Amino acid sequence: MLTLLFFSILGFLDLLMFLDEAVIYVKGGDGGNGCVSFRREKYIPKGGPNGGKGGNGGSVILRVSEEKDTLMDLSSRMEYVAENGRPGSGDNKTGKSGEDLVIDIPTGTMVKDKKTGCILKDFTIDGDSLIIAKGGRGGHGNKHYATSINRTPRIAQDGTPGAERLIKLELKLIADAGLVGLPNAGKSTLLSRMSSVHPKIGNYPFTTRYPQLGVVDLDDFSRFVVADIPGLIEGAHNGTGLGDEFLRHIERTKILVHLLDIAPIDNTDPINSYFTIRKELNLFNPKLSEKPEIVVVNKIDLLDETTGKERLTEIEERLSKKIYPISAVTGKNISQLINVIKHSLSEI
Repeated sequence: MLTLLFFSILGFLDLLMFLDEAVIYVKGGDGGNGCVSFRREKYIPKGGPNGGKGGNGGSVILRVSEEKDTLMDLSSRMEYVAENGRPGSGDNKTGKSGEDLVIDIPTGTMVKDKKTGCILKDFTIDGDSLIIAKGGRGGHGNKHYATSINRTPRIAQDGTPGAERLIKLELKLIADAGLVGLPNAGKSTLLSRMSSVHPKIGNYPFTTRYPQLGVVDLDDFSRFVVADIPGLIEGAHNGTGLGDEFLRHIERTKILVHLLDIAPIDNTDPINSYFTIRKELNLFNPKLSEKPEIVVVNKIDLLDETTGKERLTEIEERLSKKIYPISAVTGKNISQLINVIKHSLSEI
């Protein structure tokens, strides 16, 4: 229990570094009121109405920025209100419109209406934007209401209030392949072997406490992106461990690379570990079980040459799936695995 509490605290601290969810209140600026005014100039005894229109309120705009990779900045501020429009004035002068408030968010952010749960937009393209709370319109001044019958209107229109709503932002990393498996299966080591990323690596569970992205460069000058998802454990879909905070990132991946530890410290059966993870993925989102999957058996450097082959054959037969044995530590068969992932992605 104390160990789980310790890792939960560590996970919370790292979540401050990688925040992938935020709830904020947004409101467009109110429109400025129209003006009641009459022309008063020397030698012009019958000056008419000249009240100007109020300025429009600014809008709140969400915009994807490649400089952002987390939602941390949004967590420190709960309310985002755009500037109000200024009221109109005499001499038919329109009030100044309020400035738009632009909120930069990372690529892969999904925006939902907090009250209804409706998805407002899924941002997957750099530079994409959305007016999430439109500013109010400025009210007409009394000049607008002048007619041949009523030449001296003494009324003006109030500006309309800006739109407001409570929204929830969820960040889902965009990657071609997602590394999944139990804690300490060797996902971080594999990511460091395949790409130039150097994630934290340690011989204890939950070493990876927030997702890591790595770019794998290929010989033909193409590339694909791999996401290292924090280790999942039984009950992850219900909040056990760290996995439930990051399961959503797997939803965007095109394929899953399922890493099995052939020589786990606690002597658990890799077959049971496989089905544990598959169950958690299915309970979180049944569509995850439909994704193409590559089963990788890691740490074969710890196996005896003779008994190791028998063990690998047994795992392949019990899973009824093709498996790819590797050693992330020594680099054995890593290039072959990269080619397998490349081929799977090309088929998709």
